[in-house]
Amino acid sequence: MTIESGALYVVATPIGNLEDLSARALRVLREVDCIAAEDTRHTGQLLRHFGISASLLSLHEHNERARLDQIAGLLREGKTVALVSDAGTPLISDPGFPLVRELRRLGLKVIPVPGPSSILAALSVAGLPTDRFVFEGFLPAKSAARRERLQALTREERTLVFLEASHRVAETLADLAAVLGGDRPAVVARELTKRFEEVQGDTLDGLVAWLVNDPMRSKGEFVLLTQGAPPASEVDTPEIRRLLTVLLAELPTSRAVAVAAKLTGLRKKPLYDLALGWADKVGPTSRISASVSDCGLLAPSIRRLPGDKSPRRC
Repeated sequence: MTIESGALYVVATPIGNLEDLSARALRVLREVDCIAAEDTRHTGQLLRHFGISASLLSLHEHNERARLDQIAGLLREGKTVALVSDAGTPLISDPGFPLVRELRRLGLKVIPVPGPSSILAALSVAGLPTDRFVFEGFLPAKSAARRERLQALTREERTLVFLEASHRVAETLADLAAVLGGDRPAVVARELTKRFEEVQGDTLDGLVAWLVNDPMRSKGEFVLLTQGAPPASEVDTPEIRRLLTVLLAELPTSRAVAVAAKLTGLRKKPLYDLALGWADKVGPTSRISASVSDCGLLAPSIRRLPGDKSPRRC
């Protein structure tokens, strides 16, 4: 099958293991007239490894818009161009979006050549739900902005997928634990398809401890995945609200949530969020009166000593 003239081929390249480059990708890279690369030196090494001689054109975040007319002109002349990033699938947290959008607007052909992706590779081995997920890319570099973004995701029920650099991964994991809850299941996928590949699953608190136990674990490229929040219906139910109301009348919020988590098997973070929201709505007076009215729910478990005639209390 020959390549089509006047088309941009978006070609996925290996994220580590060079054997992951597909036969189709090799053929396209050999046959196109020009390869637009995020880093021509990096792509040049890949091409030399496979014995490919091709014309290279730099296309990165600083010059991408300036290249639009040039590449569109090449396609109009019937030339073929391949777009590659340093590793993985172009446009996924890599340059290429403005180019593809403009070419499609102009009615020019854009053809995918699928292949390696660190995101999909991590999802496939993480053991977290994959039927629905959301990719967030790189979180903000500053902790305050990062926590603000994570706060907006606390109720997200889909599996969350992030990319992170080695010099920020420890801080990001700590922020994930602080905002999403340290007991949330999560996975760190490090150096996928490379010699020192690791895929570690635990709670977020457990992963924070795992990472700091060995300085080598902070090196490389990372995909971070966390399980989504439980559906609201699992936590915000009349039964859970009654339980929290009784506990909050007698205990500090953190202790009430801990007891509720043990009794229900639910995670602390969603229970804590519900407890705060519920307490704000009902107010302290309503909480106390509600706990008294719910004595009947707890009465069967309360035992009296022989001869005890004192009023029953919850």
